[in-house]
Amino acid sequence: MDSYILMDKADFDKQLSEETKWIEESIKEFLPKGTTYQKTINDAMEYSLMAGGKRLRPMIIWETYKMFGGQDKKQVLPFMAAIEMIHTYSLVHDDLPAMDNDEYRRGRKTTHIVYGEDMGILAGDALLNYAYEIAVLSLADGINIQNKAKAVQILSNKAGIFGMLGGQVADVENTGKPLSEEKLEFIYSLKTGALIEAAFMAGAVLADADNNSVKALEEAGHNIGMAFQIQDDILDITSTSEELGKPVHSDEKNDKLTYVTIYGMDKAVKAVKEYSETALDILNNLPVKNIYLNTLVEKLIGRRK
Repeated sequence: MDSYILMDKADFDKQLSEETKWIEESIKEFLPKGTTYQKTINDAMEYSLMAGGKRLRPMIIWETYKMFGGQDKKQVLPFMAAIEMIHTYSLVHDDLPAMDNDEYRRGRKTTHIVYGEDMGILAGDALLNYAYEIAVLSLADGINIQNKAKAVQILSNKAGIFGMLGGQVADVENTGKPLSEEKLEFIYSLKTGALIEAAFMAGAVLADADNNSVKALEEAGHNIGMAFQIQDDILDITSTSEELGKPVHSDEKNDKLTYVTIYGMDKAVKAVKEYSETALDILNNLPVKNIYLNTLVEKLIGRRK
């Protein structure tokens, strides 16, 4: 592993708190306004989107945008809101009775429990559609059109059948079945990794980064996604519902094979470390550096929720 510089814990925690706060406030501003008879869906969208969370994906977009010289928040915020809406839609649908059938998410009742299964489905649909509406609308100001169009294409691809959705399909179809290492990596890299890849790539593209850097960031995102999902598997066994904000042992309940159940806890812990260090090595070899981003990736290794 290459050597890399990390932020002081107190400085990192302060910046993390400040960024999470302004990202939360900013993405809320993108929610639809002026609804009438369809107001329930607006309420369900807001309930789902503003339920908290790490805001990891919009934060990565912002940090990679800055990393490559981007400065104008107005140019990047629509994509930050869009990716968080896409991520939230996937969680809303994940929690549905036909999928994981979970009653709690981020410490409170899931969308379908509060608004009903029908509105849970529609809230997910609405968030996905509105994400693209926001991203495409950002082209209307005539600024940076080519890079914005490329960022929209990245979001669309990484959220679709060759990205997150494709990973979900393979995950659902293989529940309870033996999984090869190749198939497990396919599921993890698409289901979890694809949107993280999109965040790294979109931020850089919006700042007009070169193609080699964008490709390297995609690879870093892949490794971070793998580490993130395996750590999620670990926490499903070792954490508590109070700490995690959602039910634990849900993989066992849903008869899902995970990295931990297939390879054991020791190998899983080692894999998280290896994937994370590979990602940090890639970031460290880029022509530009972002110490905060390095520290954010490193913190994912030991996260407890």
